[in-house]
Amino acid sequence: MYSQKLHVAILSSPGLGHLIPVLVLGNRLATHHAVKVTVLVLTTSTSPAESQLLKPPSGPKVVDTINIPPVDISHLIDANTRVVTQLCIMVRESLPGVRSTIAGMKHRPNVLIADLFCTEAFPIATEFNIPKYLYIPTTAWFTALTSYCPVLHEQIDGQYVDQSEPLQIPGCKPVRPEDVVDPMLDRNDPQYREYLRQAMEFQLGDGILMNTWEELEPVSLEALRRNESLRAVVKPPVYPIGPLTRPIELAGPKSELIEWLDKQPHESVIFVCFGSGGTLSAQQITELAWGLELSQQRFIWVVRPPAENGADESFFTSGSASDGTPDYLPEGFLSRTKKTGWVVPLWAQQPEILNHPSVGGFLSHCGWNSAVECIKSGVPMIAWPLYAEQRLNATMLTEELGIAVRPEILPAKKVVDREEIEKLVRTVMEYKEGKVMRDKVKKLKNSAENALNKGGSSYDTMCNLLRDIQMRLRF
Repeated sequence: MYSQKLHVAILSSPGLGHLIPVLVLGNRLATHHAVKVTVLVLTTSTSPAESQLLKPPSGPKVVDTINIPPVDISHLIDANTRVVTQLCIMVRESLPGVRSTIAGMKHRPNVLIADLFCTEAFPIATEFNIPKYLYIPTTAWFTALTSYCPVLHEQIDGQYVDQSEPLQIPGCKPVRPEDVVDPMLDRNDPQYREYLRQAMEFQLGDGILMNTWEELEPVSLEALRRNESLRAVVKPPVYPIGPLTRPIELAGPKSELIEWLDKQPHESVIFVCFGSGGTLSAQQITELAWGLELSQQRFIWVVRPPAENGADESFFTSGSASDGTPDYLPEGFLSRTKKTGWVVPLWAQQPEILNHPSVGGFLSHCGWNSAVECIKSGVPMIAWPLYAEQRLNATMLTEELGIAVRPEILPAKKVVDREEIEKLVRTVMEYKEGKVMRDKVKKLKNSAENALNKGGSSYDTMCNLLRDIQMRLRF
């Protein structure tokens, strides 16, 4: 009953990978905690898949959504402008639209939650005299690294990737130089300056929500709460409220793909998908195709056209499913694998696939949305990080949690050859090592379910967050 009067606005930055966790958070607040939720979506002119997410295929609509019109930033960027910089510019240029939208709402929100790229909207919350919170839809380890980066900026000379020793984050697992997030790869690039600004603005909110849970990251969460050196830069309280994931949509007739899965043996299919924006080079697509074929395992592969300008080049242009047959696969691949494989252009219903009993492995880019969906499905992984914080995630999944294997050399540095891909796939699907990982991830699945159940750590944390908000509104 304590939360019934709350009206929360959640601001999502552009991109499918950002909108999904915001919508999931909104649904969680509305359905489990009786909060009125309005999601403010910063849209782009080339993101048709986003509009599909705003209207669930079945069931009642539980959150309101308002699209903030796209802004033209063409005069502010060029061919060399990286994704993080583009995102920050889009958000900055959209702020007048956000302000006027909130001002014009018949029932204004009394709380603003901004995702990690929307910290520059905090002054709008201050202007309307409402509490403001940050939502980081990824790990506590990422939160600690980002928050501590301004200190590292002063301590370390030269490029982070050139350091001979891991980067020390107080109380947390050190970060290998090759695992730093994309904006830290080049300190001379404008996206690094944007990243530093975000890190400092993380501390301006009244609290930080994270899509993780106590049992998954006890060390990093303990450091964020109690390590004096880290607390000196991480001032707001932290709220691990995950793992929040998209619901499994089983209503309506089954797709041909799901019908095919129904006919496959238990845990016999490996699912290959690089998220809503991940792409591979033409050479890497060829090697991956041959690796899958050589492994002789059943597979579902969501394929995108080869990348020309980088692994994240489709970030702003993620589309919907297509009936076309990809013409960039090796000659004869589709005919040779038609009985054991299923190739899907562009997009597939990932939560439904991962949760299907026939799926026994997941080759993933390690975006955190996908990682937590995989954990909640109890499926081991092949970690194939491409961009953003995915290298951090891959290290956690392989070295700390022990539920994934990965190529010997980062895919961003070297094309992974077919023989290594074959070995990785067989490791997960056939070998003893894969069984060990499978047992570990199924224990984590139980941990995730318990965290979200009434009385679980994340459920209680969400209740505490809403009580804290009510206290701020009273005073």
